[in-house]
Amino acid sequence: MESLSELNGTAPPPPHSSTERNFPALIFGVSLIVVIICGNVLVCLSVYREKALKTTTNYFIVSLAVADLLLAVLVLPLFVYAEFQGGVWSLDTVVCDGLMAMDVMLCTASIFNLCAISVDRFIAVSVPLNYNRRHVDQRQIILLSGTWLLALAVASPIIFGINNVPNRDPTVCKLEDDNYVVYSSVCSFFIPCPIMLLLYCGMFHGLRRWEEARKAKLKKSIQACCKLQHAAAAAALPPLAALPTPMPVLPRVIQQDLAQCNMDELDDDMQPSCPLPPEYSNSTIQTVAYSEIQNTAQRKKRAKINGRERKAMKVLPVVV
Repeated sequence: MESLSELNGTAPPPPHSSTERNFPALIFGVSLIVVIICGNVLVCLSVYREKALKTTTNYFIVSLAVADLLLAVLVLPLFVYAEFQGGVWSLDTVVCDGLMAMDVMLCTASIFNLCAISVDRFIAVSVPLNYNRRHVDQRQIILLSGTWLLALAVASPIIFGINNVPNRDPTVCKLEDDNYVVYSSVCSFFIPCPIMLLLYCGMFHGLRRWEEARKAKLKKSIQACCKLQHAAAAAALPPLAALPTPMPVLPRVIQQDLAQCNMDELDDDMQPSCPLPPEYSNSTIQTVAYSEIQNTAQRKKRAKINGRERKAMKVLPVVV
């Protein structure tokens, strides 16, 4: 007896060929998994090994790194395997449900960790005196615990069997309930995203007000310092009546002549005043300086007199 498909002239679709493999998806997926694992492991090790990085903000970053690391280890390999098989799910449906639950929980945990970081930063900016930067207090513990508990709550319907719908295709691994898709999207994205935007806008305005207050305070401090400096300078200066009267300014020509006279006197003072020994004076051999240093005392005396006379002749008319 012929089947209905043969009577209609159509044949059933051939089974999926085992030779169809998506190697580009495999290479890209494995590379992405390796990069994600290495990056998040380095983040966790940096905070664990370096004491200066053990701050409350970095603990939230470690929680985010753990969520991404678990996503790369538990979820992405199965998705890469399914893509390598040509998009066909060849494993059991229970494994598919577990994969969907982990996917929703870890992706939601990553987004909630980002939201928790924004809440923590907003508290640090708004009430900095009540913020503990070095040790995890009760507030941080509540935020970290609430992040993972809420992520588990969003993924819990899959654990309780919401993905088991009638006429389910076992060759496709996806979320079967459309209502749950909307619910998980709202909880994982449409609620945390506006909260983060509002918190970061509040932080921006708070930091801007703090910067304006800091500049105003700095300006007042500078003005107060300037007033103190002016007051100290006014107290240190003597009154105008006690200041000495300035000396009259001589013409440039007279100043040059006085300077020349002073130089002549200095040159005369630098000449040797002691007479030469008799053997040098009676010697027939003339040295280079012998003719110049004869009668030194007479020339020195005459130069001093001439210099003083010139100085008196030039200064006296100006003073009078």
